[in-house]
Amino acid sequence: MTNPLLFVLAVLTVLITPGPTNTLLFTSGATVGISRSLRLLVAEFAGYNLGILTAGFVLAPWIAGTPYARQWLVLFAGLYLTALAAKLWRRGVDVDRTTVIPRHVFVTTLLNPKVLVFAFAIIPLDDPSLTSYLTGFSILLVLVGLGWITLGTIVGRQVPGKYYVLVPKAAAVALVALAAVLVASVLLQ
Repeated sequence: MTNPLLFVLAVLTVLITPGPTNTLLFTSGATVGISRSLRLLVAEFAGYNLGILTAGFVLAPWIAGTPYARQWLVLFAGLYLTALAAKLWRRGVDVDRTTVIPRHVFVTTLLNPKVLVFAFAIIPLDDPSLTSYLTGFSILLVLVGLGWITLGTIVGRQVPGKYYVLVPKAAAVALVALAAVLVASVLLQ
């Protein structure tokens, strides 16, 4: 997608859409606030950029030549999200530790199906101006990620103390729902 306006609109549309990474950013904002969640943006940035470049330049030929490769990747992502949901459900909120850590965001982002959408449909990986597209993508990524963290912080402040433990549990339910959609998309083909 080489039209700058369409590129920006496509990137924003995909990034704003709720998904596993946004769920983690929202949860972190709700449980520990903006300042302690900012480090997650670095993990999101690294996960998306590494994922897009790997998908576009390494996985694309493998997916094209291997039967069911895409389905196996989607199933693996669904299993990872389910395991992460179980960890969030059990861990809950503890004032001495962060519910969501950078490793969670990095791995979740690497496995996020949005990576494939960006690599195969939105970011023109064969364009000579690839660096400019990745820079624009990264700026939008950080802004949208900060938006999800801020939204989580606002919502988190509205949750009464006794219900505060439900925030990571709600995130866990959302992750299981996303995992179920992923797995169902493979099984119902």
